[in-house]
Amino acid sequence: MEIVKRTPQMKALAERLRDEGQRIGIVPTMGALHSGHMSLMQRARQMSDIVVVTIFINPIQFGPAEDLERYPRDLAADAEMCVSRGVDYIFAPLIDEVYPENFSSYVIVEGLSDRLCGASREGHFRGVTTVVSKLFNIVKPHFAFFGRKDAQQAVIIKRMVADLCMDAEIVVCPIVRDDDGLALSSRNVYLSSEERGAATVLHRALEKAQVLFGDGTRDAETLRTAMDELIASEPLVRIDYIEIVDAHDLEPVQAIEDGHPTLIALAAFVGKTRLIDNVVLNGEI
Repeated sequence: MEIVKRTPQMKALAERLRDEGQRIGIVPTMGALHSGHMSLMQRARQMSDIVVVTIFINPIQFGPAEDLERYPRDLAADAEMCVSRGVDYIFAPLIDEVYPENFSSYVIVEGLSDRLCGASREGHFRGVTTVVSKLFNIVKPHFAFFGRKDAQQAVIIKRMVADLCMDAEIVVCPIVRDDDGLALSSRNVYLSSEERGAATVLHRALEKAQVLFGDGTRDAETLRTAMDELIASEPLVRIDYIEIVDAHDLEPVQAIEDGHPTLIALAAFVGKTRLIDNVVLNGEI
């Protein structure tokens, strides 16, 4: 496995690989890799000839009061995980390789970016779509692998790729959870042991909604209220949002239609740590 840090080197490598007829799969990450990322690498290995994991903590998707400076960083440990999953290249550029002096061009997916997490994290998805579009231009992937835990991100990137006729197939992979149901996240390391236990209420609330749906409940407000009440019973957890939306355009739904993919998404603060989770009813995103 090779670690590439320069953009021109990665571009030249990608162009050569494509000329040779190799299928490139990209797994975009911000590092602090865990089993969820490893599942994406495994899927990429199955579908691609060459697997590239990008490790770049993207400054423009962090808000002023967010955790850019303390976001976990350990390239050596990340590289070991990549080797264990047969990754061919890590692309780990420095900031000025991605955002050179006088950088002033951004990619915005209007509408989708202002909902759910976008409502409370202004500019976040502008940062995500800008860096992903740059990574696609540099690595030139045939396939790009994203986890469904970041469901809104996946929907937005799919729209960006379709709207801009980008040459990459987006593959959305299942959420990977710990034994207690907590969705794996790089930010889980911020949680104290007490907060870690409290955080499981997020998955339990989603499971409750699934049970109610399985029992015939279709009213979105009824499902939302049941989730809200369960999460509110955990004093260490503060809800940011619970939304029930169309899984493709993120528009709110009043009643869930059978056969129509519907996303139940939530975000909550566990102590000072903001976590997200979701479930999709009637299909996938």
